[in-house]
Amino acid sequence: MAIHPARQIWTTLEPLHDVVYFGTGVKEAGVAIGLRGYWQTYFAFRAAPLGPVTPATVLATFAGFHREMIYKALPEAWSRATPQQCLDVRLDLSTALLRGIGAGDAECARAVELLVPVQEAADPTGRPLFAANAALPLPADPVGALWQLCASLREHRGDGHIAALVTHGLTGRHAMIMQVAAGKVAESVMRRARGLSEPEWSDAFDDLRARGLVRGESTNPALTNSGGELLERVEASTDAAAWNGGLSVLSADAVTELTTSLEPLVKRLHVDIVPPMNPVAMGKR
Repeated sequence: MAIHPARQIWTTLEPLHDVVYFGTGVKEAGVAIGLRGYWQTYFAFRAAPLGPVTPATVLATFAGFHREMIYKALPEAWSRATPQQCLDVRLDLSTALLRGIGAGDAECARAVELLVPVQEAADPTGRPLFAANAALPLPADPVGALWQLCASLREHRGDGHIAALVTHGLTGRHAMIMQVAAGKVAESVMRRARGLSEPEWSDAFDDLRARGLVRGESTNPALTNSGGELLERVEASTDAAAWNGGLSVLSADAVTELTTSLEPLVKRLHVDIVPPMNPVAMGKR
């Protein structure tokens, strides 16, 4: 089966964006501007394009994180560092990390040239994280500009993915369990990264099992045929929303050029920065 071009683009752009989560020095960069630890840095850096938002806003837009994780980080983070400080530091850090694994000006400048029209054409309807990122000025540095475009477009896809989950009657917790059941990430990695206790995870698993979507045990779930079909529909809806909502301005040749030219960099990212088992549920290519 042919891979949807929106999925091809996601598997190319997502690892570039993910340096801001998995790269060396993320926590330290946050602490240097007054933030407290990795998770406060994570929530502040990712939410910063929205401004000094409430934890309730982050709970709704990030989807899947335990309420207490978010409320522990926000709004305290905004008393320690401004959103603009977070934006500046996350950009500088991500740019440096990409350069550190060999991102070059020429390849990044060409990718930026291809992606700017996508961001300009992308539909912001119902996509708050995309809209907030897309409104940020694009850096003059081509490596930084590529990272910022990756941030905007991965959030565009993410916003659409949440809409697909809601449409198909799934919560963020359900989605995490189904990704584990699909074999994309271990339960221990996903559950702990999102702050869920074993009973909370088990309760969400029981919901899915009652619907005939998963089987087995909560710590080692597997998809049923119905669960696999539903997950495929969710992913297909996500791909379609990303493509029809903006990516379709790219020609087939442009998709090939973009993904091929960045492939060596993406491979290095998977080796040096993005762990093979991670809560983004993106394994090594």
